[in-house]
Amino acid sequence: MKTFERRRILIGVTGSIAIYKACELVFALRKAEARPAVVMTECATRLVAPETFHALSGEPVHTRLFADEHHAMPHISLAAEAELVIVAPATANFLAKLAAGIADDLLSTLMLTVSCPVLLAPAMHAQMWAHPAVQRNAETLKRDGAHLVEPVAGALACGTEGKGKMAPVEEILRAAEGMLP
Repeated sequence: MKTFERRRILIGVTGSIAIYKACELVFALRKAEARPAVVMTECATRLVAPETFHALSGEPVHTRLFADEHHAMPHISLAAEAELVIVAPATANFLAKLAAGIADDLLSTLMLTVSCPVLLAPAMHAQMWAHPAVQRNAETLKRDGAHLVEPVAGALACGTEGKGKMAPVEEILRAAEGMLP
């Protein structure tokens, strides 16, 4: 996948059990010689420690809106470096915040600052994905220029079946590849 070589790709990670696939995504991007930078929401850090993504990406992981040892204004400096943003998994809450322009943490604030292509990979319970509000938010985001790799049907973590599983990493990578010049 030469497309990703030396490319700065931001990976936004939100609090979904599908976070384990985000680990696979970051590892695959690094293996493809990309420069993945991970931005995690607070809920995401309750499921997987930032150190895991640091080890997989080889880069510092960003969790705080305000200055850290790597960036004085991370929502601006990370956005300026980004050639592509992938939010995987993207929860119903995150889709709603982004559709409404709410900026109350690093990831949501950064999303209002980026000018590069955005790819969203939603993951949630099937009933949540089917809810009219979530579908309305997804349509709003598409109209705003975001690309979505829709969830797939299958067994969900709660033990039910339905369309809500985050798309396979390979499908997300194919979509991302097509979005980079």
